Amino acid sequence: MKRLAPELRKDGVELDLISLIRTILAACKDISFRVGQADLSGVLGSTLNENIQGETQKKLDILSNQLLKDMLLESGFVRAIASEEEDYIVEGEHGGRFLVAFDPLDGSSNIDVNSLTGTIFSILPVPEDKLDGTPITEQDFLQPGRNQVAAGYVMYGPSTILALTTGKGVDFYTLDKTHGSFLKTRDNIAIPEETKEFAINSSNQHKWDIPMQRYIRDILDGKAGIRGKNFNMRWIACMVGDVHRILCRGGIFTYPAHTDNPEKPNKLRLLYEANPMGMLVEQAGGLVSTGEQNILDLQPTELHERVPVILGSKQEVKICLDYHNQ
Repeated sequence: MKRLAPELRKDGVELDLISLIRTILAACKDISFRVGQADLSGVLGSTLNENIQGETQKKLDILSNQLLKDMLLESGFVRAIASEEEDYIVEGEHGGRFLVAFDPLDGSSNIDVNSLTGTIFSILPVPEDKLDGTPITEQDFLQPGRNQVAAGYVMYGPSTILALTTGKGVDFYTLDKTHGSFLKTRDNIAIPEETKEFAINSSNQHKWDIPMQRYIRDILDGKAGIRGKNFNMRWIACMVGDVHRILCRGGIFTYPAHTDNPEKPNKLRLLYEANPMGMLVEQAGGLVSTGEQNILDLQPTELHERVPVILGSKQEVKICLDYHNQ
């Protein structure tokens, strides 16, 4: 039986993909409301459970995950989902042509102090040999970031903002709460190539490898050091917030490996954090790397794989990589 070609918009984006993104946004609007009402609704604080990452789950983590999971699997566009809060993949409609991986509520440590949080999502195609309805497996999610057909995040702050790419640049949309729609507020986002801002959790400095220690030390030496200029440090403890700042005004964000724990040296997950953020940053003219290779070129080996991350303004990332290559 011959498969019909997907229907496209004038800009070449599949209509089914647009419908899927709208489904994600419907869930995110609900999450935005729940985050804003969290203390009033009694959903602040932690549960007694841990996710597969070994992290204690917040009540809003579980609520956000369930909202996204239910809406996506009922949409008809999604064959399966993978989530930070799910041990394994969860299958949806057999006719769906997309796989969705997501972090339902990034920045969980910020929830109880009313600071920035967000949802990160990555959309992958169902492999050709599975379009006939053959069951999806974890292996089908293990695609390089280059295979993503769309990626983005929704940030819950003073405004609820969507950053989105379908491989044709990055646009910002703001939730207009008067009528409940995301309206485009900025298009063709471009990250400045040079910067004087960096984001890193400096409390972990004693755990980093030598190249990263040297790089940060030279930054902190300021104008009197070999870099010859002063830098400002910014750290939100929410990847969505730190990457959003870089998309808005440049900077470098890095979460390097920790040398003190060989079994779990990395923090950020490849499929639903590093890859979608990597696609956004690269589409906006920035660079992304593990310190050894481009994140988007990595071949994933497991669903919840973790990787070191360096991303941001092109020239500054290149300088950071020079320290790693020496």
